[in-house]
Amino acid sequence: MEDSHNATPRSNAIFRTEGLKKVYGEGTALVHALRGVDLEIPEGEIVVLLGPSGSGKSTLLNIIGGLDYASQGQVWFRDRELTAMTDRQLVAYRRDHVGFVFQFYNLMPTLSARENIELVTVNARRSLDAREALELVGLAERVDHFPAELSGGEQQRVAIARAVAKQPDVLFCDEPTGALDSATGRGVLKMLSDINRRLNSTILIVTHAAATAQMADRVIHFADGRIHEIVRNAIRKDPEEIDW
Repeated sequence: MEDSHNATPRSNAIFRTEGLKKVYGEGTALVHALRGVDLEIPEGEIVVLLGPSGSGKSTLLNIIGGLDYASQGQVWFRDRELTAMTDRQLVAYRRDHVGFVFQFYNLMPTLSARENIELVTVNARRSLDAREALELVGLAERVDHFPAELSGGEQQRVAIARAVAKQPDVLFCDEPTGALDSATGRGVLKMLSDINRRLNSTILIVTHAAATAQMADRVIHFADGRIHEIVRNAIRKDPEEIDW
């Protein structure tokens, strides 16, 4: 592995942050979630954010994903400053450029797999057909099944299909395997790796699982609201090759 924390910033950054800070609460309850983060994330990579709970990694994900606001500092998506956008502009940014996958699948229980996907693609700029999106995650035959008829791993695969059906530039994954056993989780990470290669989406994965770092192009280690270290992997392993 090659430590690239002090390397020259790459020119193809999809995200850039300068002096990014996030503070919650006030007085004695004040929490400094981010303490001045300067970062560049190259386009097209798989980036893993590692660190203990409360280290700032999910806060960073939420801010650059347009779900939360910075207390101080700036964030750019390509040449557009997210921290200068209005609420309406952030909605359009999330709709047109971003997909989210969370630990809990957040599927509508009364809708089929197809309908759960169509729910979020109706206003998308360049969406895939629901069946095509399910084919990407190996679930084309489950298109008309409801969440209760699917295993936990299958539900997470539907959630991934829903996120990628918009063909997003960026896929944000917050503990995407946290509710899954190791074998099923490995399969989910394999799908994310395949999606990165097929759609060229930049993928950011927040996780506690240190082994996940081996599937990344770049690993960002967080501690106490700061970037502790950035490591670039010389070789990106297939999730099925990783010893979990």
